[in-house]
Amino acid sequence: MTKLQIRAFIYQLGCFAILFISARYVVAHFTNLTGFWIPLTAFVIGTLLAPKFQSVKTKDGEKLFMKWIFMKGIKEIG
Repeated sequence: MTKLQIRAFIYQLGCFAILFISARYVVAHFTNLTGFWIPLTAFVIGTLLAPKFQSVKTKDGEKLFMKWIFMKGIKEIG
């Protein structure tokens, strides 16, 4: 794995973790769900809302791109 692929993985994991923990807290406190439904619901919310990061080799070298549901198009990160 290249440096940018590792960075993309870490960004993806970090964003998902933040959204998962936040969603788990909100679901646990503001809904009547119990048991495994709380983390399952938080997992779905985190998966859908987390931005997607990908490392792509271009003619100018390897670049990092991000796609997110709240942004139009694909953004170059680095």
